[in-house]
Amino acid sequence: MHKKEQIRLLKGLIHHLDNKTNIDAGGIIRTPADTYTSEERFDMEWNTFFQDYPQIVGMSGDLPGPDTFLTTEDFGVPVLAVRDSNGKFKAYANVCAHRGVTVEANKRGEKKRFSCPFHGWTFNNDGELVGYPKKDQFGEIDKACYGLKELPATEKFGFLWVHPSRDGTINFEELLGEDLVKEFESWNFESLVFEHQEEYVTDMNWKLAIDTFGETYHFSVLHKDSLHEVFHGNCQMFDNFNRNGRLILCRRAIDEMRKLPESDWNICAGTLPVYYLFPNIIFMPTQEGAFLVQEYPLENSPHKSVSKISFYFYPHVLEHVKQLEKQGINGKELLQQQYNGFASVIRDEDYVAAASSHKGLKSGNIDYLTFGKNEPALHHYHNTYREALGLQSLPLEKA
Repeated sequence: MHKKEQIRLLKGLIHHLDNKTNIDAGGIIRTPADTYTSEERFDMEWNTFFQDYPQIVGMSGDLPGPDTFLTTEDFGVPVLAVRDSNGKFKAYANVCAHRGVTVEANKRGEKKRFSCPFHGWTFNNDGELVGYPKKDQFGEIDKACYGLKELPATEKFGFLWVHPSRDGTINFEELLGEDLVKEFESWNFESLVFEHQEEYVTDMNWKLAIDTFGETYHFSVLHKDSLHEVFHGNCQMFDNFNRNGRLILCRRAIDEMRKLPESDWNICAGTLPVYYLFPNIIFMPTQEGAFLVQEYPLENSPHKSVSKISFYFYPHVLEHVKQLEKQGINGKELLQQQYNGFASVIRDEDYVAAASSHKGLKSGNIDYLTFGKNEPALHHYHNTYREALGLQSLPLEKA
């Protein structure tokens, strides 16, 4: 993030702390309960946001070198994402051209060739069919007509984007907007190294998981013994970038940082930036690395979802861990603390509360959820969501 923007955001938080204020959306909005429970709405979401919208399948660090790969089926299309032998990122439908079987079953690894488990048809990481057994008995075919179907794929700012449709396009000016493109160019996400991933399956709508990241109003209650010890609750900055948003959470470390010259201020030391990347990604850069949260519906249902949380670190952090290990110090434990700390809050606190909220919505005893004037990130997300589906915006009500 550019230094000028870091200073603006940090000064904004300090102003809120000194004056006991917070960002103000000017009123409240109320989102109807069927936003989370309607089967018809779910079908609209699935078709619009997951079947026909560019998806972030991971980060550059998920494919650390030539001939590495990862697979996903999270948005309905089986995808095989690879870094070919020349280091170029590509993506294919993970579907054998012979009988439609999933070619590669492993989640990630290193391979130059992928062999279908049904009949052994083999493809290279350029998607080409390079061989099939007993061709004298099967019959001669034009192998050039039987390659894996390539999907639009782009590696940019350290993220791996894939469009589920072969006819789809990935336009970053449309996806992110000019300002966010410039901001992402100023970070160094390309160097992040993948270290660990966890999955949390929960009986709740996928958007409730996203909502939990949208405000710090709940920190002093739900997180009173965890995050509230590290963050000032109910104090944040928010900016939107087209359909995306950036929430800045206020670390208590800002209390000491503000005593330093502004030239020594650092956004990740005094805050936790939280990027909403529409429609289903939460991305949080830290001094040590980043957390990538991917939210997906499960079982073709509005009532179940999975959060896939990936942990990345900068090379110098991992090198420090190696040096500690050489000294007989359990450096890996430091990384484990990052996983466990995040898991204990998200899985055991946020998602428990969100699942309870979903149960309440399903009961029919609440007509809408209310987002306060101190929760503008949720105002923006839900009205953006509605705009993308062609629905009327939620009116701002005086509060």
